[in-house]
Amino acid sequence: MSSESKKKRVQFRAPRGLVNRADALAAVFETDRTDILISALRDYLRDAAHSDEVKQEIAEAFYDDDISFEELKDLVGHEEAANFRLLKEQLADEFVDEVAEELADS
Repeated sequence: MSSESKKKRVQFRAPRGLVNRADALAAVFETDRTDILISALRDYLRDAAHSDEVKQEIAEAFYDDDISFEELKDLVGHEEAANFRLLKEQLADEFVDEVAEELADS
């Protein structure tokens, strides 16, 4: 079963005007508020994953071990996640080499 087909119940507070707009749009499309919110969230996450600024924040969270590789992959896709993981490993190797050189010089 894919992660898209699994459902998780969420509850949050939103400005009344925003909810009213979502309800109005749901009426236009003859659907419910949940479908409108899911569509909006999906679009937002897709757009955010293509923003260089957001990608940098995501990469930093991965490098700082705030998110897992699986979470990274969900956010930016497999190929870009693999590139971030490779860079993280290279940076870690370079850091170890630099520290080793500093210790050898002292």
